Amino acid sequence: MNTVVWSGTWVAERLGVELVGDEELSGLLGLALRRNPKRAHLLVSNVLGKHVPQSPAVVYGHGFALGRRVRELLGPDEAQAAVVLGYAETATGLGHSVADGVGLAPYLHSTRRPVPGIAPAGGFEEAHSHATSHLLLPEDTALLGGAGPLVLVDDEFSTGNTIINTIRDLHARHPRRRYVVVALVDMRSESDLGRLTGLARDLDVRVDLVAAASGTVRLPEGVLERGQELVARYEAVAAVDGAADVLHRSPAPGSCGIAESPRRVRLGWPRGLPDGGRHGFTPRDRARLEAALPAMTARLVEALPADARRVLVLGCEELMYVPLRLARELEQVTGVEIRHSTTTRSPVLAVDDPGYAIRSRLVFPAHDDPADGPGERYAYNVAGGGFDVVVAVVDSAADTPALHAPGGLLDQLSRHTPHVLLAVVPSYVPVPLYVPERPAMLPEPLRGPAFSSYAPDEVGWLLQDLSDVALEAPTEEREEAVQSGGAHYAESLPVEYQPSTRYQELFHAALADSSLRIAQAVGTVTELVLAERSPRPVLVSLARAGTPVGVLMRRWAQRRHGLELPHYAVSIVRGRGIDANALRWLADRHDPADVVFVDGWTGKGAITRELTDAIREFEHSDGITGFDPEIAVLADPGSCVRTYGTREDFLIPSACLNSTVSGLISRTVLRADLVGPHDFHGAKFYRELADVDVSVAFLDAVAARFDDAAEVAAARAKELLAADRSPTWQGWAAVERISEEYGIHDVNLVKPGVGETTRVLLRRVPWKILARAGAGADLAHVRLLAQQRGVPVEEVAELPYTCVGLIHPKYTKGATGADGRAVAV
Repeated sequence: MNTVVWSGTWVAERLGVELVGDEELSGLLGLALRRNPKRAHLLVSNVLGKHVPQSPAVVYGHGFALGRRVRELLGPDEAQAAVVLGYAETATGLGHSVADGVGLAPYLHSTRRPVPGIAPAGGFEEAHSHATSHLLLPEDTALLGGAGPLVLVDDEFSTGNTIINTIRDLHARHPRRRYVVVALVDMRSESDLGRLTGLARDLDVRVDLVAAASGTVRLPEGVLERGQELVARYEAVAAVDGAADVLHRSPAPGSCGIAESPRRVRLGWPRGLPDGGRHGFTPRDRARLEAALPAMTARLVEALPADARRVLVLGCEELMYVPLRLARELEQVTGVEIRHSTTTRSPVLAVDDPGYAIRSRLVFPAHDDPADGPGERYAYNVAGGGFDVVVAVVDSAADTPALHAPGGLLDQLSRHTPHVLLAVVPSYVPVPLYVPERPAMLPEPLRGPAFSSYAPDEVGWLLQDLSDVALEAPTEEREEAVQSGGAHYAESLPVEYQPSTRYQELFHAALADSSLRIAQAVGTVTELVLAERSPRPVLVSLARAGTPVGVLMRRWAQRRHGLELPHYAVSIVRGRGIDANALRWLADRHDPADVVFVDGWTGKGAITRELTDAIREFEHSDGITGFDPEIAVLADPGSCVRTYGTREDFLIPSACLNSTVSGLISRTVLRADLVGPHDFHGAKFYRELADVDVSVAFLDAVAARFDDAAEVAAARAKELLAADRSPTWQGWAAVERISEEYGIHDVNLVKPGVGETTRVLLRRVPWKILARAGAGADLAHVRLLAQQRGVPVEEVAELPYTCVGLIHPKYTKGATGADGRAVAV
């Protein structure tokens, strides 16, 4: 019969440290040592889900039971008015579980991660911790301002300093009558027992204490120095042996020392749901999470290997509660042994002995860009734990290249378990409740199906809906007004081209032929963006040609990397600039440095230059910096940008059509009587064209080739990252030459590339088409449109583009063809 060894035996025997108190203490706590000038010993909880992998039912059950005791103590009325506050980093999950037990109490936990734009509502110090500064960053500052009881939750209650610091700080800001202190263990010494009573007397408040067990730690004379010497000696031995962070026990069953690459699992996290209590977690948030847990858990179950027997769900520092709840759901719906623990910034000595609480540790660099700079992070008791699967759950702020790099957390896990899964929860960033100066001009983005035929999560349109306004004008009238200077092209809309049966057949044939090539370009440009621009970019497509590309890039990041990238569409108008109100909205909700502008293709680079000028003007007018005007495009035949999927000028089927391949959205509109100074630019949603809409069909056809395109896209991206991609602006030079050669003398009437030429034929009054000699299938639709409109196609030997569209340079009313005669479309 195996004898169970208490996991504090090793420290107790060597240092004479004793736990005295309730008989449950030895089951709740073990002992370890750490290099800390304030306290060498560490009480290691067996039921917290931090250092020691434990059944999630046990972890959650202890917190929930403490919450129920608080509810009974307060009574239903006061419990309903209570707010629960947990401590980072070890008690964030415990506090949340307590809040669940209390019932309807909102929850907030302290954090060591400052969030730009969120002012702290309080802060305090943790006396014995290796990292002391705590911030309180509630989204709603009223959360801490109520008169109801404040329930403060920590894993252990030792000296009482942390709790006392918190109560004094918060009471000075928001006085209240009652506080409740909750801990798994109350380990105060005799000298500290009266401090809470004294605090209550000083502040004239009531302070109660609820704990699962109580006792004290007896420390012999000189224990700090002897503990530090012991830590130094064992660390030196481990360093000499080269085994400071390697366990000398067998690897996980079936691993054979070989692990597969970490695999992402898309959870389907509910939009706008906080990832924890850093900024507050309300009863409504709790209900949304409960409703979403079964579906998210089902995705994890599907990803588990069929032969999985022992699975660890590993949280990340302050992110404890969500991994715990996922682990608990897995435990309930599978027959697999599930354990839960969390990484930490706390350095602890590892000793492979059954009488010691920390038997192994993995060391890896911090991967969430911490405010206090780079440093080591740790995962304890994972190596040698016999896990055949580890599910690492991180928030998107921690899903950085450092997470995936050699020596990073995923790499370390892969050395000790055959299967590693990665689940990323979007980091919740609060929306300010008050936006100075411009509160009314920043509405939420429009989304499908109310606006566009795209799914609501595919894109948010930073536009106003002008669907009920008559904006269409005949092509001839628009062209005359634009060229005469009487109107700007963005003040009206062309009549939507209705494709013939033959033209629709051309579109579908082109899509079938080019879907793989497009998928490769989508993959290449997305990989470049993730590698160079931001690991968590905010995609902002230039409506509307850029929007299908933005959706495809978002889908690629989702499919290949498990990333849920925000995607918005904004308006930019040649000669008028980008929608400044859209930039203000983006700056209010995202870091401008993460914004990546996306377009379909480049022609001569006019929009590239327009965006650069507009961003410069915006920085000067608003004082908001950080937006990078460098556009990411699918195709860059004009050599105008550095971030592209290809520089070939080929047919992109989304250029063949207008709204029916762009979510049924019109071109954007900017007219003074419709768009005020505090409005987004406008656009129309052509619901009446739903029967001929191919927007989603286009996206699905390209996305279906993502797996086939992955290898080529990765290779091209790697090649491009090492190459000189500086723009040569060869397209602009060619346009200037053509403008002079053909006597046009206006570069705005020269539209280079397949995409721009198609636009000329669909929206403007075309004069002639220049086609590169030998161009084949990529021009089939151009030739058909030119034939329908009576426009000649002239083959040119030395042409840097596949084709160039020339707009009628000397427009007369009614001209639609080369000779100015009206031709039926």
